[in-house]
Amino acid sequence: MTDFATRRRMMVDTQIRPSDVTKFPIIEAMLTVPREQFVPDEQREAAYAGEHVALDNGRVVLDPRVLAKMLDALDVQPDEVVLDLGCGLGYSTAVLARMAEAVVAVEEDADMAADAQTNLSEQNADNAAVIEAPLAEGDAKHGPYDVVILQGAVEHMPDALLQQVKEGGRILAIFQEGALGVCRVGYKIDGEVSWRYAFNAGAPVLPGFERQNAFVL
Repeated sequence: MTDFATRRRMMVDTQIRPSDVTKFPIIEAMLTVPREQFVPDEQREAAYAGEHVALDNGRVVLDPRVLAKMLDALDVQPDEVVLDLGCGLGYSTAVLARMAEAVVAVEEDADMAADAQTNLSEQNADNAAVIEAPLAEGDAKHGPYDVVILQGAVEHMPDALLQQVKEGGRILAIFQEGALGVCRVGYKIDGEVSWRYAFNAGAPVLPGFERQNAFVL
């Protein structure tokens, strides 16, 4: 029988800490949340392999190093409310639920949304809820949010989503620029979002965030 607890400790010691992620809430959450429970059954042996884990329709569970660095850049606080876009089967939401006051997760794939809610309930993540909706629309009903995080890359960022970031809040996304992916954190000040470089990372573009082609006569 696979010893996933040992693999989880190895993930933190050989992937997370060497990536200069040392904040205790992140380390504690990633040591605690059983990543193997949030990937497809046939992928469980690859849950701690240090790479993206494939889901349906070109989606992925992000490489744990990438997620950890994203969380490090956002510096989520225990009194904050987080919007987690593209939660897949709920792993990122479960990690965030151990760090934040509450997490609203959005997943547009009905099956994944249902599985994510089940997985979170089984892990007693009572401060997290999954909303089935288009990712690019976010969830304005429960906003604005202290933190917005996208579990994949974007080529285009909808203005409607930026409006769901609370004044003084942060939003993080991996911007796909040609063959490169650049993770940036946006800080909302005086109603405007100012983006700052965080690190380089690659991920599939989330549905609804593809580049918009200009109409030409």
